[in-house]
Amino acid sequence: MKLVRYGKTGAEKPGLMDGETLRDLSGHVDDITGATLDDATLARLAAIDPASLPKVAGSPRIGPCVGNIGKFLCIGLNYSDHAAETGAAIPEHPILFFKANSAIVGPNDNVMMPRGSTHTDWEVELGVVIGKAAKYVSKEDALDYVAGYCIVNDVSERHFQTQLTGQWTKGKSPDTFGPTGPWLVTKDEVPDPQALAMSCDVNGKRMQTGTTNTMIFTVAEIIEHLSHLFTLHPGDVISTGTPPGVGMGMKPPTYLKVGDVMELDIEGLGHQRQEVGEDA
Repeated sequence: MKLVRYGKTGAEKPGLMDGETLRDLSGHVDDITGATLDDATLARLAAIDPASLPKVAGSPRIGPCVGNIGKFLCIGLNYSDHAAETGAAIPEHPILFFKANSAIVGPNDNVMMPRGSTHTDWEVELGVVIGKAAKYVSKEDALDYVAGYCIVNDVSERHFQTQLTGQWTKGKSPDTFGPTGPWLVTKDEVPDPQALAMSCDVNGKRMQTGTTNTMIFTVAEIIEHLSHLFTLHPGDVISTGTPPGVGMGMKPPTYLKVGDVMELDIEGLGHQRQEVGEDA
């Protein structure tokens, strides 16, 4: 299934994609959140004939594909070629940082550069949505705890990230820096999360081309590692790192400016498009 949340910010309704048709799921669930991502609920939704669901009229805004996200967890430098372009060593363990939940927006919402930003950058990433509580999970069982997958743009302000004293979170968390969606694609439609092509274009020019099979730490290994540090809860989202081609790695470095357009794709997970604006 491709689960969707649509409507005005803060008032999104649950939906389901029936081919190219958006259908309303609000007669069956209140929202797409951690409370509705358990195996039993997903199986119940999968059993519904999509043609029996009301069509959604017009072209409503698409919201983040998960509501009330618990933890927004991100893995840094998880592609060897991306680590190389930034001059960083290959990590021995997954590098973890958090993105503030206030950064989360829909996949086509504007990305607003914060005041004083001159180093805002793009990062196409595979998002992993947790479906049931995971604690001390082995990598062999880890994917059983996944509800599905989505696209995340881990937008980053590199000066805030690297030059302001403290952790990466400062450069990762400005408002609108976490476009998520358009769909939550359930795990039955993604038999191998390590075999997905991914790309990011800026102003129509291909910047990132990659595949999840070059991750240093696989989705299963990431879940194993994190679940041994703390419990992963339903509705938590893990953004698993980006392939090469970010602005910071270019010679000379190239960053976003007002009016730029980012377009992101991951095989089977849909398409994002954001225009860049400037925060008031």
